[in-house]
Amino acid sequence: MNKKLSTSGAPARARWMGVKAIIAASLAFSSMTVVGLGSASTAGASSKKLSIGFVVGAEADPFFQSMYVGASAEAKKLGVTLIWQGDPVDYSPATQIPVVEQVLAEKPSALVIAPTDTKALEPYVAQAVKKGIPVFNVDSGDANQKNITSWVTGNNIQGGTAAADALAAALKYSTACTSSAPCTVAVGVSSITTSTDAARLKGFDAELKAKYPNITALNPIVSQSQPSVAQQGFSQDISAHHLAGIFAIDGTDAEGASAAIAAAGSAGANIKVVGYDAYAANITSMLAGKISAIISQQPTLEGADIIKYAVQRLRHGNAKGIRHLLTLANIVLTPTTPQATLNKYVYTAS
Repeated sequence: MNKKLSTSGAPARARWMGVKAIIAASLAFSSMTVVGLGSASTAGASSKKLSIGFVVGAEADPFFQSMYVGASAEAKKLGVTLIWQGDPVDYSPATQIPVVEQVLAEKPSALVIAPTDTKALEPYVAQAVKKGIPVFNVDSGDANQKNITSWVTGNNIQGGTAAADALAAALKYSTACTSSAPCTVAVGVSSITTSTDAARLKGFDAELKAKYPNITALNPIVSQSQPSVAQQGFSQDISAHHLAGIFAIDGTDAEGASAAIAAAGSAGANIKVVGYDAYAANITSMLAGKISAIISQQPTLEGADIIKYAVQRLRHGNAKGIRHLLTLANIVLTPTTPQATLNKYVYTAS
């Protein structure tokens, strides 16, 4: 996508290690509702042309495309320039950092980052703040929130919990999963060092431990938001284990899971999938019986809300109503969800 929009116109497997520490750090400030926004002068901010640098992970991901729709519409409405950038396909700090550097070189009035790692982007955040550029998080967050003006995200712990419940229901847990014959499930993530995936894994793991001890989750497959990498990992798990289910922790992993099951033929026929993200392709797979449930986020709203907060900060300084952490609800979609609801939450392509 790699857009600079003037709105006046217009992988591999990883061990599930250290994630609890990552989550604790990334959510350390989650109990705060309002943040002090500093004393930087905003004189003249409302009269000059404002620009907002917006750096995401994998731009081709429909989640971020849908976020772009909300962010660009809000930027146009508020009369600011949106500088939208991100690596086209890779979701990793190695590919995101050069993009952040590029955007900072354009001297935006504010910077929005969806960090691919809870710590790797912090030096660049500090650099921006030192230059007087307020920084915002959207979707994922930095471990150190002291330099972040506001963070808009989905309720990822709740999403992981809901996914565990939905997968247990699809597996018919009470009869199919026993202590002598537990159900084995695979897990796919884009990254275990991003706050969103780490929190979803935490919610999923905690719910299994509390309510479904006869479900055994394998170590996560890490795809960096590439469906082909997710497919390869899931195919290996299908070959090596008698899989009962898959938790695809984001939309690209759900796409990879569907492809791996299809390629496995009879070996994948009875594998139940619960995925994240209401991609149009994932909803089609769900309605075709290939996915049991989808945890949908609200990326278009996330994009709009973070632009709104950025403009409030730039034009009004300590603007009343800017929350430090705004958490949006997730929606559980199933094959029986009314079509009107599916239409409402399907991700919108940019």
